[in-house]
Amino acid sequence: MEHISEAWEGKPVPAPLNQEARHAPRFTLLLRAAKLILPAGEFLCVIRDVSATGLSIRNFHALPPGGPIKLQLQSGDSHELEKMWERDGAAGFRFGENVNLVRFLSENGSYPKRPVRLNLQLAINLALCGEASSAEIRDISQQGARITSESKLAIGQSLQLNADSLPAIRAKVRWRKENEYGLVFEDTFQFAELACLAAALQLPNLV
Repeated sequence: MEHISEAWEGKPVPAPLNQEARHAPRFTLLLRAAKLILPAGEFLCVIRDVSATGLSIRNFHALPPGGPIKLQLQSGDSHELEKMWERDGAAGFRFGENVNLVRFLSENGSYPKRPVRLNLQLAINLALCGEASSAEIRDISQQGARITSESKLAIGQSLQLNADSLPAIRAKVRWRKENEYGLVFEDTFQFAELACLAAALQLPNLV
C-alpha cells in the first residue's frame, strides 16, 4: 500500500496555474489522497500542492474530457474545479469558489476522514461455500467494497469476488443492511493499482 502522509509544509513553492495563481502562496501537501468526480466517473488522485486559487495533483492516467469537475477530500468536503493544464502524470486546476485553506489543509470537514471510496457499479460473481452467486459492487476503496447481493451473507463470512475485469479478491463480510453488504479485503489494493483499475473500468476507450 502506498504511504499517504497527512503532513504538510507551510512554505510557498512554485507551481503556477495562471497569472493570478503565480502570486498566491502555495503550500506543499505530502501525498494527500482525494478523488475527482467527472461526468465520466470518479478517479483517484494525490494532491501535491494548493493555494487560495488552485491546486495541482498527481494523476495515474489521462483524465477524460468534459466537466464539471469536482474534487472530494477524505473528509467529505468538495470543491468545484476548472482544469488549467495536464502533462506527464500531473494536472493543475483553478478553484471555482473561495476556499478556506485552513480547513482544506487540516481536512476538518463534514465527516470523519476515511479511505477514499469510488462510486462505481460492476457486476461480479461471489464464490462462497463452493457455489457462485451474482452480485454487484456499488463502491470500492483500497481496503473494501460495498456490494448488493440477493444471497444471504453472514457477518464474518469469507468469500471471493470474481469478474473478468478484476483480479480475484478474497474478502470477509463486515456489515449488512437488507441486501447491502460491506466487505473488507484480505489483500488490499495499492493506491496506484486501484486508480488504474478504476480508470480501466470507467474509461475503457481512453486507457
